[in-house]
Amino acid sequence: MLTKCLFPAAGYGTRFLPATKAMPKEMLPIVNKPLIQYGVEEAIEAGIHQIGFISGRGKRAVEDHFDISYELEHQIQGSSKENLLQEIRQVIDQCSFAYTRQIEMRGLGHAILTGEALVGRDPFAVLLADDFCVSDGPGVLAQMVRLFEEHACTVVAIEEVPRDATQNYGVIAGDEIAPGLFRVSEMVEKPAPADAPSNLAIIGRYILTPDIFDILRETPPGRGGEIQITDAIAKQAEHGRVLAFQFEGRRFDCGSLHGFVEATNFVYQTRFIGE
Repeated sequence: MLTKCLFPAAGYGTRFLPATKAMPKEMLPIVNKPLIQYGVEEAIEAGIHQIGFISGRGKRAVEDHFDISYELEHQIQGSSKENLLQEIRQVIDQCSFAYTRQIEMRGLGHAILTGEALVGRDPFAVLLADDFCVSDGPGVLAQMVRLFEEHACTVVAIEEVPRDATQNYGVIAGDEIAPGLFRVSEMVEKPAPADAPSNLAIIGRYILTPDIFDILRETPPGRGGEIQITDAIAKQAEHGRVLAFQFEGRRFDCGSLHGFVEATNFVYQTRFIGE
């Protein structure tokens, strides 16, 4: 039973300066809701209610967002604005939240290892809020949970990217065992287009088995001098214990200005026009 999800949220968000000088990038709003809330709601839809944040200095706003603001609720009680807090109150009521800090920025693999105390020896999901995903049906994480329940191994979400963009992603190679489902044989972090084993890129959705922590402890710094989760999952793949899944839906790279604006426009057009 998958009940826990980690949200790495310790990065500086430098691509959004000066907006992120005093505000966490995870709190940047897609219309009227912060990125991190969309991510937690996706976890809830997948049946996951134990939420762990790997945060850092200057991230207090994330903790405050997933807490009750008694003063604010008192001020708007009985007014037409009271219902605007209904969604976040439902999130707070459905989840338990735990927090730990990544003291040094040493890569996603290190951030996940920092979260070991929050998940213990249970399988867990990892969701990167920068990758904002939408779907007409079940969310990406819910799709992956179904696969995990069937196969009981690590599952990563992938999508096709242009060949000239592989240097921005972890890239997989493997055998297609069902439509859109691959048993991974190789994973490479940010390969040059000429060296990429495919154009199937990993996005910010993972379901990991707890042995990943022991592997991460033995994983040396890789690309960029950081501990890469891709390198650790590649070790699992050597034993045939990793699946890659082409999810149904659409991803927006909200770690970039272009993707953030594109996501904002999409949500506004599809969810707010005509209200």
